[in-house]
Amino acid sequence: MKTYKIHLIRHGTTQGNLDGLYIGHSDVPLCEQGIAEIEQLKRELVYPEADFVFSSPLSRCTETAKLIYPDKKPITIEELIEYDFGEFDGKSAEELHKKQPLFDPWLKGEPGVRPPFGESNIEFAERVCACFRKIVDGILKAGADSTTIVTHGGVIMTLMANYALPEAEASEWLTPAGCGYTLRLTPALWTAGQKLEAIEEIPVSKVSDKNYYDGWDYYPDDNAFDISEYLD
Repeated sequence: MKTYKIHLIRHGTTQGNLDGLYIGHSDVPLCEQGIAEIEQLKRELVYPEADFVFSSPLSRCTETAKLIYPDKKPITIEELIEYDFGEFDGKSAEELHKKQPLFDPWLKGEPGVRPPFGESNIEFAERVCACFRKIVDGILKAGADSTTIVTHGGVIMTLMANYALPEAEASEWLTPAGCGYTLRLTPALWTAGQKLEAIEEIPVSKVSDKNYYDGWDYYPDDNAFDISEYLD
């Protein structure tokens, strides 16, 4: 059966990242360090080839996409944008602890709590997951072998928590700037349970004899993992 690959890559470092700020919808570019890090990753490691490159419309993502795939014009999708932090945007955790009474309850994930003028965790998850499902449907219709999505850390963690096998909490899928995961899309598995297999962390070594499962905490013959349950 034909399978497809989807690569989720987090944008490079911004000054806001270095300063420890919550940066969501604010359109901040890559900083000099961020550009240098992506260029170094490209020299020392290998990013996957891609038939299509999708990106959040924010400049930190489109700039990253162009650095990694200079011969591809990224297709921007509004729904791939980062979490809307509302009044939390551009502020540090230390500042928010002192000035925003909703920050601690929101950080703990209390139901119904959202940043002032921002979006709730549920709204964010519904937005990015609906977008991802449309992308997957497009990949299957077009028969695109390899597709890259350059987006934000929060988006990647949410998608992995909802769709990746092995299953893990969103916090387990935190990824450094310029890095990410490769997912294998099997039509039967997607149709049956809307799941994809996480097969590799990216970028990868230029010379490696690793198989897809090296570095992960599970193997296909592990009794704790049975893919057939998703095909019922």
